[in-house]
Order: sequence, then C-alpha cells, then structure tokens
Amino acid sequence: MKKTHVSMMAAILLLSITAMGCSQRPSGGSNTSADTKPAPAAGNTAPAASSGGGDKIKLTVYSTTSATPNQDVMKSIANDFMKENPNIQVEFQFPGSEYENILKVKMAANDLPDVFDTHGWAIIRYGKYLADLKDSPWASQQTDTIKPVVTDKDGKVHALVLSEAKDGISYNADILQKYNIQIPKTFEELLVAAEKIKKESNGEITPFFMSGIDNGMIGGFLDLYASSMYISPKQNDAQSLLEGKFDWNKWTPLAQKLLDLKTKGYVNVDVLTAKRSDLPQRFAQGKVAFVTGAPTFSDEVHKISPNLKIGIMPLTSMVDGDEPTFTGGERYTMGAWKDGKHLAESKKLIDFFAKPENMTKFANSTKLPPGLKNIKSEHEFSKYYDEFSNIRVFPYFDRVYLPNGMWDVMCKTGTALLAGSVTPAQFSEKMKQEFERLRNK
Repeated sequence: MKKTHVSMMAAILLLSITAMGCSQRPSGGSNTSADTKPAPAAGNTAPAASSGGGDKIKLTVYSTTSATPNQDVMKSIANDFMKENPNIQVEFQFPGSEYENILKVKMAANDLPDVFDTHGWAIIRYGKYLADLKDSPWASQQTDTIKPVVTDKDGKVHALVLSEAKDGISYNADILQKYNIQIPKTFEELLVAAEKIKKESNGEITPFFMSGIDNGMIGGFLDLYASSMYISPKQNDAQSLLEGKFDWNKWTPLAQKLLDLKTKGYVNVDVLTAKRSDLPQRFAQGKVAFVTGAPTFSDEVHKISPNLKIGIMPLTSMVDGDEPTFTGGERYTMGAWKDGKHLAESKKLIDFFAKPENMTKFANSTKLPPGLKNIKSEHEFSKYYDEFSNIRVFPYFDRVYLPNGMWDVMCKTGTALLAGSVTPAQFSEKMKQEFERLRNK
C-alpha cells in the first residue's frame, strides 16, 4: 500500500509539472497553435530572437487577414521587429470566420488582445477599448479618404490602417476590350454593357456573377449600391437614415434593380446554388465579366489563367447627375487595447508596421491601397488605384446607417428576392420592420 501511495504521489507531481508547462502555451483551437521552430513566419508565433535570458514580454495580435501570403508578410515584419526588440515576443492569431464572435466575447469580458484588427468598426464598435494613436509618428500621414474613418470628432486616432478598402466593380478587362466596351460611369451604361456582352457572346458570358450560397455577394451588391442611391447624391437620405426617419418605400427601386439583373439574364442562372468558390474558375474561363466588390479572387484566377487581365473600376452612379464612387474604409488595421498590460510595446509594434518599407510590403501582398500617404506599391492593381485616386470614397452603408444585424437581413432577403419568395415591395417592408426592431434593441 505504501508503494502504491508513493507511486500515486509521483504521478500527481508529474501531472502538475506537465500542466504548468502547458499553461505557458497559447490557447488552442483552429489556427491558433504556436510553432516553436526558429524559422521566420512559421506558425502563428513569430519567434523572438534570444535575449540572453530573462522573461520576454509577449504581445498577442489578432488579425482578420485570411490569405496565407498576407499572414506570412505580417509575421515577417514582426520578426524584423523582434530582432530590434529581443525582449518582446509577438504572437499572431488568425481566427478566420470566428473573428467577430471571438472579439465580441473578449469585449464583454474586457480582455482584449494587445493589438487587434478593427475590421471596419474602429470607432463605432471598438472605440472605447482602443488607445489614442494620434501622437504616433505616422498619424499625420493618413490618407484623406481613411482619416475620417478612424479619427473621431475629438481627433482621437483609433487604428493604423494597413490596407484601405476601395470596393467598386471588378471586371474582366479582356472581355471589355473584345466587345469594345468603355468603363461605364452610370448604372444604365452598365446595363447596356451587360446586354451587349450577353447578346454578342450568344449567352456564353454571364455579365454578373453572384452566389446565393455565399449570400454576402448579394448583400454586397445592395450595400454598395445603397450608398450610390441614398448617400452619394447631393440630395440624399443620409440624415433621415441616421435619425431613423428614412422612408423605406425608397428601398423598393433598389430591390427591383437587383431583380432586373436576374430577369434580364445578366446574372448566372444558378445564382441560388452557385458558390463563391465557383467564381475563379468561371472568371478564368472568360465566362464572367463583372463582379461587385474588390478583386480578392485574382490570385485564384491567375493560377488557372496567368495572363488574364483583371481591372477595377468605381461603382457606377445610380442617380442622374451623380458621379461614380468607391465604397471603402478599413480593410486590415492594427489598434492597441488601451487597458493592455504592455501598451507602450503595443504602440511600438504598430509604429514599426507603419514604417514605409513595411507598409509597402503589405500593400504589395494584399494588392490594396495603404492607409498612409506616399507609400510606394507596385502590383497589378496599382495603376487602377492611381487612375481613380480622386474618386470619392464612402463608408460601407450598413456600418454607418443600419443597426447591427441588418447586414444579415439584406443578404438573406436579397437571396429570397432572387428566389421569387419575396417581391421588391415586401423586401422594403422587411427592411423597415427589422430596422425598427434592431435599432430599438
């Protein structure tokens, strides 16, 4: 019995030691394991250089960056930072689709990462959790289009915008050239181009691609063109939306325009069953001309058809007398948790990412315009961003004018519209009901 007792005590001691070791590792879960190998940009932990002993300060960074090449660039920049700051270890987490839910839980517990991506909600959602970065050396270099997005009325700078979103319409430049189509500036011109492509290709080319399975593509069309209809014109509904006095009958024409794309044969016939993952293959085969939003699918297209030319154009105007626009704001950002234990080090890391050479690296990887001025970047879409640098940029419609939860309403009801389950007028009534319910929630 004595031997048994001693053996049990030894086992308990061994388990305790093992548990202590495990407690030093990052939390588990999908895409959260740390790699202890000293190779740069491996795993989610960017390994710190040896400091010759002593405890290191660990900074946890959460990002919405999903593409592996972009994640690797972030880790590479962090490795350079740690070479200069060997007492600091930077650990990345890329939760993917669960990012928003995880951050909401962390906000409720007031236990946020040291540095995190505000993914379009720097002021509205995360403002009270973020440190003011207005004294950072890069703050005065914010682009004119991004400064009002992350800087509040009191001058507080909420985040460094690594990449600025500029969503318009992505297009197959080879198709437009083949059918001698100039870049449309109005929605009517866009429809004329769609008819020409459909007719002259004998239906082989679908003017627009959308997915009812990944219905964010349908919601995205509505969100972008809602700005074009209700916000960008000189006579607009911005104030009535903010005050909750918008006449939702005005939504019916926008819903009708979406439905018209389907009834006229301008959208893929399998819109309700197609997946977003079907897009690169069809685009590469020259079967799709236009996609609402940014060309985030370009790398997948070029794996299939390396020489195909993809272009970006502003969103066409929807109201007579108005001009084309981009919809945008934050895409990838870095903000510092104001109550973090290592706030000074967090700001130091953000300042390092803001260095021109690092902003250039990230811009060339994401193929998006950086949020700071005078950053050199050279990729396939640079010429388009330069060409349209003077086009007005409006924030995403739902982020400013709709209560939380309305994005899902737009996506699902828009899909139901294309399925024939609701009419444009019923869509408007649904928007009104949900707007009032969620606004007063």
